[in-house]
Amino acid sequence: APPTTRCVQTAVSHHRSISGITISFLRPGGRHRCASRLSLHHLFVARVSSSIDAELSDKWRRGPGIFVVIDARGPAGERIHAIQHAYDPKLANYLPPHLTLAGSSGVGPIDPKTSRERLREVLGEIAASTAPMTLAFKAPIRFMQSDIIVLPLDHHGPLRDLYERIATCGLAFQPARFSFTPHVTLSFFRTLTPLQRRELLAVRLEEPLVVDHIRCSLTDEPLPPRALFELPLTGDR
Repeated sequence: APPTTRCVQTAVSHHRSISGITISFLRPGGRHRCASRLSLHHLFVARVSSSIDAELSDKWRRGPGIFVVIDARGPAGERIHAIQHAYDPKLANYLPPHLTLAGSSGVGPIDPKTSRERLREVLGEIAASTAPMTLAFKAPIRFMQSDIIVLPLDHHGPLRDLYERIATCGLAFQPARFSFTPHVTLSFFRTLTPLQRRELLAVRLEEPLVVDHIRCSLTDEPLPPRALFELPLTGDR
């Protein structure tokens, strides 16, 4: 049965329901409140996530490296996955929604020759002294006039602190192409129509990103990434 959804609209807006998850689109100048009881129809693809931002073109592809990511799980992850499935099925089936802490922006991937023991020792200390955090998504943005649409997060505050601790931990990182710009990707592979682009840019995600872990994977494109390990954030700061 479809979920029960009640929306109170105070301005012009429209909603699209995808497999039991309601996606709200807010038109310029509009305001709305939406209360939804979601049916959990979406299970994440059991694949290991790494940054896909390094795949903008063949010439941007780099050699093997270790990525540090945060998976978007829970209600936020389910909703993002539903949006990806609607607008970019290849992305939805390729990797679960994630935010890249190391490997894409700010710092590049960690040297793949780094031993797993050394990696776990260094990152384990960071994870054990970092408290879980709940972060709000900003409005979607379009990446460099492409059809890549992402949900950015504030690059200051506790997420920045976590990134800085990883970036300065003493491990060897490859160069990065961009400054630290944390985000979760909504559309990557597909060429969007003007209408699809407008709809994605109008998405507003009320569900927060729960950051309670970091995860490492070894990537050697175009081969699928290989899981290394996951560390829970268990600190109190």
